[in-house]
Amino acid sequence: MPLRNRVSPEGFIEAVVERGTMYGNRGGCFHRADQSLLPRQFATKQWICCVLQFKGRRRRLMQPGRFTELFFLDEATAWAAGHRPCFECRRDDAVRFAETWNRIDGATGRAAAPAMDAQLHGERIDGQGRKVSFRAPLRDVPDGALVRMRGVPGLVMDGRWLSWSFGGYGAAREVPAGENVDVLTPRRMIALMRAGLRPAVHASAKSLGSVIE
Repeated sequence: MPLRNRVSPEGFIEAVVERGTMYGNRGGCFHRADQSLLPRQFATKQWICCVLQFKGRRRRLMQPGRFTELFFLDEATAWAAGHRPCFECRRDDAVRFAETWNRIDGATGRAAAPAMDAQLHGERIDGQGRKVSFRAPLRDVPDGALVRMRGVPGLVMDGRWLSWSFGGYGAAREVPAGENVDVLTPRRMIALMRAGLRPAVHASAKSLGSVIE
């Protein structure tokens, strides 16, 4: 039986067979000895997204008192759930992220991880731990963002909407640009996308050829 450690764009953590292409954590341990999750599904504000393999490290998942390991379909999903790049295993990506963060504020250098984590935390969940989203016309949402359209999460790409699942993206759908959607990707990450950063997307998004009218 799969562990409950797969993350959706809504930030929900589910038990599914698909592992995805990215790994991450939420700043520590929030699982019990039996590997079930605690009610508060994060340990600290340090939510990160990592590569699946790094320096040959291997370990049993969800060990007592250790990090609660999480998995994402792709980086776009991780961003939507509020996870930034890791400074250890994804150093170059993390530095670009932090430098762009400062640049859109008119500052030089790179932003400090604790400051980024504090701002992102308020943009990904509210005081009751519920997912934060905001309404916007689809035409204002950059490629790489995850949105909820008519109750279903999906990826924005090339002016289209691709339905999301733990296993990949579904057939593309043309959507009127003026239609309002619920944007799941935090506002700050949307700003980073507009400044030129793009999260990596699952191969299924690039291979889709059919469009549902």
